[in-house]
Amino acid sequence: MTVRRRALLLGAGAAVALGGRARADQPLILLVGAATGSTADRIARAFAPFLERHVPRTRVAVLNVPGEGGLAAYRTLAMAEPTGGTVGFVTTPSLPARMVDRNGGGLMEKLTLLGGVHKEPIVIVSPATSPLTSAHDIFQRAGADTDAVAFGTPAQGSPAHLAALRLQAVAGKRLNIVAFPSAAAVRQAVLSGHVAAAALVLGDVLDVLQDRKLVGLGIAARDRLDAVPDMPALRDIGLPLSAFVRRGLAAPIGLPDEVATRLVNAMRDVLADPEFTAQADETGTRPFWTPGPAWTAQASAERTELAALWSTAPWLPTVGG
Repeated sequence: MTVRRRALLLGAGAAVALGGRARADQPLILLVGAATGSTADRIARAFAPFLERHVPRTRVAVLNVPGEGGLAAYRTLAMAEPTGGTVGFVTTPSLPARMVDRNGGGLMEKLTLLGGVHKEPIVIVSPATSPLTSAHDIFQRAGADTDAVAFGTPAQGSPAHLAALRLQAVAGKRLNIVAFPSAAAVRQAVLSGHVAAAALVLGDVLDVLQDRKLVGLGIAARDRLDAVPDMPALRDIGLPLSAFVRRGLAAPIGLPDEVATRLVNAMRDVLADPEFTAQADETGTRPFWTPGPAWTAQASAERTELAALWSTAPWLPTVGG
């Protein structure tokens, strides 16, 4: 099914929108730019019931639109009718990265970021049996030497992979980066010692960090976190990197103000829901409210930074590859 055909179907299915007289079974379509069963899909589906709970008279239906690192879903969302019947569960820096590495062009200007509900830092981890004691050890053994340590990340262009590229720029040294197909694959690789260290979103490794199967070499945040109190902030060891994954809702540009307000209020109610907080604690995702305008400004800044990085060190073989 083409992007345009899918968008037309979404528009038809959302003829009665949140701003109108919604029927009891009116669907709110939640687009997810990842395959069923992926980490992004799992997190979106965990969020969906809470959104449904706090948007009256609405049934949330998750629709997976995988492809092009999330760009297929962003295009579909941009072409949907701006009625409030279709929203997207989006991630930054993935959204601005797709504008840079896959010919996303002006797509960000066709979307409205309504607000973020999750904020998770990228962490640098190594096996508990590793001789590495800090993030600096990775760089000391990196470069062109034959004994350069393998540094694992998820797929090229993923938030953790982009953080690894930014870490190189901050340190002024190259890493021996090995990109795996998924976060699950690189997690297994670092647990088994097939890579000496890895960059991952905190939620992907929180349980094994707490079980001390992995050691945290650094967290790309301003301060230490209570969940991993022994892990130093990278900036405190001379690597001033801040790298977060933010997740939340976006809609096509032109969404009526009253509909946008209803969705924003629903998201804020979700964040105040104790069951949502408890679920987030169990899964490793961190509830955090980022207002739409602030998130838009952050995404724009990320796009500028990534475009500069792409000009000197493109992370895909070809644009659109």
